[in-house]
Amino acid sequence: MSVLKVIEVLGSSEKSWDDAAQKIVTEASKTVKNIRSLYVNEMSAKVENNKITEYRLNGKITFEVSG
Repeated sequence: MSVLKVIEVLGSSEKSWDDAAQKIVTEASKTVKNIRSLYVNEMSAKVENNKITEYRLNGKITFEVSG
């Protein structure tokens, strides 16, 4: 039997939502082991002068807890 845990995470990128998602996983993996998935809850963007300047994600990371 495996036990899974979920944490809420926020991330951003100046490039894309894909890059923001990858940054979330990369940063979380520094302290969280056995990451199984990233569920994207919400996407938003910061706009300046009619251009997107920052892509933002709110999501949940699921990981296995070793026992």
